[in-house]
Amino acid sequence: MPELLPYRGNYYLWHYIPDLPLSITFSVLFAIATALHTYKMVKTKMWFSSLFVLGGFFEVIGYITRIIARPRTNSLPIYLIQAIFLLLPAVLLAASLYMVYSRIIRALPNSDRFSLISARWTTRVFVIGDFMTLNVQSTGAGMLGKPGTTGIAGNWIVIAGLILQILLFLAFMVVCLVFHLRYRKHGAGTRGETKQVPWEAVLYMLYGTSLLILVRNLFRVVEFVMGQDGYLFRVEWPIFAFDAGLMLLVMIAFYIWYPDCLLPGTQLEGVALEEANGRESRGSGKSGGWLLRR
Repeated sequence: MPELLPYRGNYYLWHYIPDLPLSITFSVLFAIATALHTYKMVKTKMWFSSLFVLGGFFEVIGYITRIIARPRTNSLPIYLIQAIFLLLPAVLLAASLYMVYSRIIRALPNSDRFSLISARWTTRVFVIGDFMTLNVQSTGAGMLGKPGTTGIAGNWIVIAGLILQILLFLAFMVVCLVFHLRYRKHGAGTRGETKQVPWEAVLYMLYGTSLLILVRNLFRVVEFVMGQDGYLFRVEWPIFAFDAGLMLLVMIAFYIWYPDCLLPGTQLEGVALEEANGRESRGSGKSGGWLLRR
């Protein structure tokens, strides 16, 4: 039976022995989800979702490391590995969500003018901001578990990174919502091709997955604000309920409503092709359609 071991003197990295059945269960579930996402990414050639797959691998590594940590609760490297690999996946999953939005804009005719940020700049602004929060969180996570001021500083650096990510997510959700309302009112229906692109279904998927990640990040902020001796660090069930469970739901939702209906091309290319199809079909009475990955 594993025992809780001190890291140095009376300083403990863990307040409990990591649960074996739950760690194994989520390791397997995330491994299955990651394998399915990898298969779908390769099949559909939606390579931008590679960051989503990488986030899944991080989750698998994190929970496997918790299994390894059971008889080694005094090991700082093992503690840091599981802390880092469970903290950062949300950043990687979020990056893929940001890129999905830009592809929605590119897949719809005359849609760029309804977005608060153009499709070209949406990916740049949000993904760059996302990776800035990744750097902040990874820097802070690398300092966790160390006694004294180093560990305290790392804790607050992680909090700062999480708050930045929350603000970025809120801005992203506002951008999605404004586009949704504007395009549904003024853009959708003006061109028949919008009916072929399930853009609203993809947007609803973005709302749902973004909300799940947002709740997870809020949980993490509260966890780190309470500190190493707080309730959320002293018991294990919250990390499975508010981190593992929510991240798994994000992967499931993204798989079910996978955005492979959106071509990775540009709007201008689609419009040009549509016009060319229209010219060719004038004589036959058929209208050109928007390209859609089926």
